[in-house]
Amino acid sequence: MMNVPLNIATMLERAETFFPKKQVISRMKHGVVRHTYKEIGERTRRLASALKQLGVEVGDRVGTFAWNHHRHLEAYFAIPGIGAVLHTINIRLSPQHISYIINHADDRVLLVDDDLLPLIEKVKDEIPNVRAFVIMTDEKTLPETTLDPVYHYEELLEKGNPTFSFVKDLDENSPAGMCYTSATTGNPKGVVYSHRGIVLHSMALGLADSAALSEADVAMPVVPMFHANAWGLPFAATWYGTTLVMPGPSFTPKTIAELMEAEKVTLAAGVPTIWLGLLNELEKGNYDLSSLTRILCGGAAAPKGMIRAFEEKYRIPFIHAYGMTETSPLVLLSRLKSYQQHLSNEEKLDIRAKQGILVPGLEMKIVGKDGDVKWDGIEMGELCLRGPWIADEYYNDERSQTAFRDGWLYTGDVVTIDEEGFIKIVDRTKDVIKSGGEWISSVDLENALMAHEAVFEAAVVAVPHPQWQERPIACVVVKEGKTVTKEELYDFLRPQFAKWWLPDDVVFMKEIPKTSVGKFLKLKLREQLREYFSNVK
Repeated sequence: MMNVPLNIATMLERAETFFPKKQVISRMKHGVVRHTYKEIGERTRRLASALKQLGVEVGDRVGTFAWNHHRHLEAYFAIPGIGAVLHTINIRLSPQHISYIINHADDRVLLVDDDLLPLIEKVKDEIPNVRAFVIMTDEKTLPETTLDPVYHYEELLEKGNPTFSFVKDLDENSPAGMCYTSATTGNPKGVVYSHRGIVLHSMALGLADSAALSEADVAMPVVPMFHANAWGLPFAATWYGTTLVMPGPSFTPKTIAELMEAEKVTLAAGVPTIWLGLLNELEKGNYDLSSLTRILCGGAAAPKGMIRAFEEKYRIPFIHAYGMTETSPLVLLSRLKSYQQHLSNEEKLDIRAKQGILVPGLEMKIVGKDGDVKWDGIEMGELCLRGPWIADEYYNDERSQTAFRDGWLYTGDVVTIDEEGFIKIVDRTKDVIKSGGEWISSVDLENALMAHEAVFEAAVVAVPHPQWQERPIACVVVKEGKTVTKEELYDFLRPQFAKWWLPDDVVFMKEIPKTSVGKFLKLKLREQLREYFSNVK
């Protein structure tokens, strides 16, 4: 067989060659803009040559601080196209974490959206190694800024070479991108992605039993491009010639619904909080989303009630998935096997509410207290993974020794696996509730609570207990215009769980704190409730 290296640049070249008329559609501040893949290819080559002129060398890190739009997509290919490393920076991190990861990655150039400039200006004195700031804007002139030196993205492109040749002789294992975890404790951890890993991950997204992404799709990555490469969709969609719809800056559930309807989106991807917001919008408005053939949901467990609402009320297929920054991120997808199609709707929903089965190309093991767990859907253990798009260490971080052992990534996710191989995320190892020597799944309780018609969001956390070590407390946000009492929620839960699983209390809140990528921030909730039992008379 030919030993031909896998290279990201060839993915864009395929789109230029075979799909020059297909479009990348971006919702920007001043309206929707459209570019063909031929235009995207030319603009990407111009950017690549401009970055070379700014002194970017092979192996240098170039940071992006931006929303989901065409310019960010161009950076996805231009930066690794010159052998540099694309570092997508989470725009929702604290200033301290933003400066930390820019310095830890040693970014030499930053590409920054104009409306996000104030966030970088706050840390400008703490990131001395950044040599240039490229401002991405629709305006003809640069905004006033304290950053220096600054360059206008479009002006750089005007001077760039539209026929620039990408670097092709790279080792396929050389770094192409990097992303940092959102970090609930300590500093974020850096994960480096190789050319080989990204290409193989993109191929996996096109498998029929995976995301089944194809040229015929109109794909909308609602998940941010700074979060695990928007789950790899921008790379894969470009390679396949898929029409891409980018939601752009400061979107709302209303703008997402309108864009889906207008552009006839067939596939969309995002975290559960995005889809909860969309469900609320669909209840208020009148939208035609009949083009949607599937929604991909990952990042956290999706409540069964939400899956049911999308599929039964709005006839939108809903696919549960699982991954993490360290896994590029695709690991599990929940699709029914052919012989499970005859099951009742409720039985199908029970299966599809799980995170799913392992995608081809990866290996797994689930390690419990006594070794590998039984495939019975009951015994719990930690999910461990290995494969060509799984990280093997954190970038320059001693915490690698904890997560990566003997060639496996220990995910920190506690799971069960049933006899058919469907994995269910029970909890994070740090979030599982240990009560009287037994484990209680906060995720199961949360999903049950969010199935109640009056509950918008629910998070369950452990608080210290003088007798039982830990006990669960439920934090609940009620839907606008709805009411529910604690006793009504207990009545709703009792038929579903053993008595000792029931939360010791239900605390109603206006909002549940979340991480920068929309996951429940349980660390903060635990801190708020830490003294709960000592204060209860």
